[in-house]
Amino acid sequence: MNEERRHYSRIAFDSPAQLVLGDQHLAVRVLDLSLKGALLGLPESVELPSGAACLLQVELDDTGDRICMQSRVAHGRAGLAGLVCQSIDIDSVTHLRRLVELNLGNADLLQRELSALIGA
Repeated sequence: MNEERRHYSRIAFDSPAQLVLGDQHLAVRVLDLSLKGALLGLPESVELPSGAACLLQVELDDTGDRICMQSRVAHGRAGLAGLVCQSIDIDSVTHLRRLVELNLGNADLLQRELSALIGA
C-alpha cells in the first residue's frame, strides 16, 4: 500500500503475538501497528489467504494487558501479512491509542486519526 493512501500512522512495534484463524493458532511477530491494522512477520512456509478472518492477540505485559483485534488478511507475501482491523474492544483500543500517542509524539495527529477512525 502506498504511503499516500495510508490514513493512519504506523508505529514500529516488534513483539511476539498470537494469530487465531479458526482452530489454528500461529505464533507471529508484530512488526508495526496502526489504529487500523498491523503488519506481521509469519513463520516460514505459512501463507495466509487474502480476506481470511482472524484474531490478533498481542500481550503487552505480564499483568495481562493486551490488544485483541478482530481482523481480515489484507495481503501477504514472503513471510509477511498485512491485517486490516474489523473491530476492537475498548480496552484494546485504549492500549493501542496510548502506544500510538507515545510513538507519534503529536496529540493533534492522534486526534485526527481517531476522528477518521470513528467516522469510517
